[in-house]
Amino acid sequence: MLNRRILRIKAFKVLYSYAEDPSMSLKEAQAQLELSCKATRSLYLFMLAIIPALTEEARSRIEAARHKFNPTEEEKHPNLKFVENALAVLLTEDPDFQKAVSREKLSWEQYDALLRKMFDSIRTKPYYEKYMSSPERSLAADVKLFTRIYEEEFVDNTDLEDILEDLSIFWNDDLAYALTCCCRTLEDLAAGERWALPPLYQSEMSGREGMDSDKLFVTELLRAAYRGYDKYFEKIAAAVPKWDKDRLFVIDIVLIICGLAEAVTFPEIPVKVTINEYVDISKYYSTPKSRSFVNGILDGIISEMVASGEVVKSGRGLL
Repeated sequence: MLNRRILRIKAFKVLYSYAEDPSMSLKEAQAQLELSCKATRSLYLFMLAIIPALTEEARSRIEAARHKFNPTEEEKHPNLKFVENALAVLLTEDPDFQKAVSREKLSWEQYDALLRKMFDSIRTKPYYEKYMSSPERSLAADVKLFTRIYEEEFVDNTDLEDILEDLSIFWNDDLAYALTCCCRTLEDLAAGERWALPPLYQSEMSGREGMDSDKLFVTELLRAAYRGYDKYFEKIAAAVPKWDKDRLFVIDIVLIICGLAEAVTFPEIPVKVTINEYVDISKYYSTPKSRSFVNGILDGIISEMVASGEVVKSGRGLL
């Protein structure tokens, strides 16, 4: 499930916590990293469980309208296509999915106000109207609808962000990635596959083990960055002698330290890959000028470390 880009981000965030609170032990940092990784899969489950929740919201509205004192003909004979969507049935009746959601104690029951607001928004969209007016009833059509819902209704939704922030300190930044994983699951279900809890790391999905393990990668990355923090910080300070140490932007420092730790620790990862990864991450978590700063400092220091033998790459095209 988790790829190396998001694992680098998680290691960077934990190291940033350490930079803000130097009393954090390595054991505490590793525990926070593990919680952060597991939280992404929990968020994936929570957001997948919104399909039955939204379906139930629609069903309850139909039932309420039917039992009005004087319902209209449309209320007496409503369009049931959405409330009878196959995806909600698949997830509701899947014992493995229900066990996973129950084990994590995830539920949308107390967020009925948000569900009402979301469904009100969905009902106004042309893609929903097109879905409801089409005579096609198929799992593929339901998947297409909910994929649009995931793409258009949840990102930049402030009400949803507030709920996620209250539920977990790790969830807000992971929402986009979790939604992407949900959409992949919908594609698998449309292809006839049964739902299965995704392995936490992508290397587990492809059968890669040993040194190729993503869990080992992120664990060793954090350890190396944590243990070498002061040493790498001094290298950064020496690279910008005209700058006061206290004026160096902490986020940039942490990103560079993660990059240096990765360059030293993983001889099989090309230097260009490492630099590009942390430069890209800086676009989302740092200032507009950070991209060139992180790129320049990482490139300069790593070049010096290669020349001194501190960074050794074991293969052609890795420098």
